[in-house]
Amino acid sequence: MIKLGVLTVSDRASAGEYADRSGPAAADYLRSRLVDDWTLLQQIVPDERSVIESTIRELVAEECCLIVATGGTGPAPRDVTPEAVESVCDRLIPGFGERMRSAAPPSVPTAFLSRQLAGSLGSCLVVAIPGNPRAIAECLDAVFAGIPHCIELLGGPRLVVHDPVDPGH
Repeated sequence: MIKLGVLTVSDRASAGEYADRSGPAAADYLRSRLVDDWTLLQQIVPDERSVIESTIRELVAEECCLIVATGGTGPAPRDVTPEAVESVCDRLIPGFGERMRSAAPPSVPTAFLSRQLAGSLGSCLVVAIPGNPRAIAECLDAVFAGIPHCIELLGGPRLVVHDPVDPGH
């Protein structure tokens, strides 16, 4: 069975101060784009670099071929997701972050402050995106065509997408 991970990085959601909206948004996005031949592992962690790093490693050990990390990509002092992803990955894949930032709509003039990125850890692709549910779809739309191909190039499984020519997004 193909396994995908969604990792929500949020101090308040992990403490139960409010409901996680970004993890479910990322999961719903994946469900809308991929044929149901996979299972989802979801985690919510605080904005703590060592916890983010160990959780990514755990999801990779569980054989996830894709981890979408939401939250913690801004410039605030507690936003450490990019540093955590960079420290655990074998290699960074800069085109993902570049493409996501360039796809931001003009209505979000501060989108360039976000530090989205992606990298590989073994045969797993790790993609870090903002935690805003609307931004999740915008970022993933910008790079989704490359996600299944990248996973295959890394030696991971083949993800089957719904209507890759016209995804309806």
